[in-house]
Amino acid sequence: MDRIVSHKDLVVWQKAVALACKVYAASRSLPRDGRFGLQRQLRRTAVAVASRIAEGSASPSRTQFVQFLRASRCSLSELETLYEIASRLAPSNDTSARLEEIAEVGRLLNGLIRSLVSSSRAAHAKACAPQR
Repeated sequence: MDRIVSHKDLVVWQKAVALACKVYAASRSLPRDGRFGLQRQLRRTAVAVASRIAEGSASPSRTQFVQFLRASRCSLSELETLYEIASRLAPSNDTSARLEEIAEVGRLLNGLIRSLVSSSRAAHAKACAPQR
């Protein structure tokens, strides 16, 4: 496996950026009366998912990185809800595909969080183990 040098190397970040771009494009089709508030919130939230991953990867500790990933996961849940509302206001053919992409980013976030937490626990256990 290649070494992770920056957030750009993380598949979850790459997928989150791609998702944000698709949400931006899809939000253009919202009805005029709901466009300003919902469109703005959809876009802001979609960008926050990727931004928090990037911000967390630059944090000085694994614990802080996990906190940012969890915040990204919260934004992703908000995005899913907003997208569901938007799709009911302006039905589109891409709704199921977009919801699947949201779910995929969620699975990737969960996997990265699990990996970081378990490796942190293993390192802690090793450091605290009695020396023989």
